[in-house]
Amino acid sequence: MGKFRVTDVTAREILDCRWNPTVQVDVWVNNEILGRADVPAGRSTGANEAKEVRDKETRYAGLGVRKAVSNVREVLGPAVIGMDVTDQRKIDERLRSMDGTGDKSNLGANALIGVSLAAARAAANAVHLPLYRYVNCNAHILPVPLLNLLNGGKLTSNDLDFQEFCIFPIGAETFSEAMEIGNAVNNELREIVIKNYGKIAANVGDEGGFATPIVKVDEAMDCLVLAVERSGFAEKIVYGLDCAATHFYNIETQKYTLEGVEMTTGELLDYYKVLIAKYPIKSIEDPFSEDDIEGFTRATQELGIQIIGDDFLCTNPDRIRARAPLGACNGLLWKFNQIGTLSEALSAAELAYRNGFGIMVSERSGETEDPIIADLVVGINAGQIKTGAGVRGERTSKYNRLFQIEEELGSQARYAGRDFRAAF
Repeated sequence: MGKFRVTDVTAREILDCRWNPTVQVDVWVNNEILGRADVPAGRSTGANEAKEVRDKETRYAGLGVRKAVSNVREVLGPAVIGMDVTDQRKIDERLRSMDGTGDKSNLGANALIGVSLAAARAAANAVHLPLYRYVNCNAHILPVPLLNLLNGGKLTSNDLDFQEFCIFPIGAETFSEAMEIGNAVNNELREIVIKNYGKIAANVGDEGGFATPIVKVDEAMDCLVLAVERSGFAEKIVYGLDCAATHFYNIETQKYTLEGVEMTTGELLDYYKVLIAKYPIKSIEDPFSEDDIEGFTRATQELGIQIIGDDFLCTNPDRIRARAPLGACNGLLWKFNQIGTLSEALSAAELAYRNGFGIMVSERSGETEDPIIADLVVGINAGQIKTGAGVRGERTSKYNRLFQIEEELGSQARYAGRDFRAAF
């Protein structure tokens, strides 16, 4: 029997940043050490993500999580009582065996990942280490923040097809400087947005970016570029997009509809080539639909930038094994709740690294104040984090935790900067 035994597991329903319920889990070790974790939830979700369990009753428009909470309290919790909390993989294997499905649809990915993350936190607390150090004794990379300053797609109520327009402050010397640069750009962008579209356009979407009435991609990029130029930091910034193309793809016609124009895979690829020639875009996430392997492969081969797989890979080791050898993308968007346990997410990261991928650790649109991805992005030395604009507490909690980690690491810390894809 291990030195650090799980002695109690409980859970409760809490609220995420969209006023929707989610799961919070407590894992107790030796009756005195607590690990707690909140479970984020996505709005823009892929078909192959691990499945949440929601109540589907009248309360909270069917989005309640009392069933998932009950599954933690009555099934998953009792299954790990007595286990050594430092044996993360064994705990996660037990969780998966209790669920018994590949997509976690029986007990719910939101139940499993809550227990998995809370157990990791409890283990780190038990051995008196910060979580990033518990995950990796060589953790030392501070990530480039991918700052989402203009929102579209499913993250807002506007008609802009692409989901996120972002800046990478890769020319900063430190993470702290990167956030200062982001603030300067955002302040300039706010003035541009208000001047061009009125005060109401300065309202923000789910992830903190401005939710403007812009409908054209070029118009959004022009606003962002102007803000960067006015900030005085143009030489330190490149751009990234999350196209979330699955959401403007018609599976019946096998065409994409962008700004009212139908496009084939090849035509959309040509569109990206023109866009990249016009703007210094260095990363595109999900430029094609989640099963458009041809599109992803051609984009990786022909665009010469980072092509991130989100819905395309779903943080799923099996999908990475199948698609990485095809040359279909060269980056992984890492979301632990897409796969349902921390161990599986860590395996996905390891596979991505072995295939020469960059890794971008990401929040979800339905976040809480739990800053756990800040520890995990440093723990896996990912070099990139996407956690929204620097507004709203569920976003700033991650950035504020990274400030703390930067201070804790001191001279050991290295900001990924221009090496964001391979920061080791």
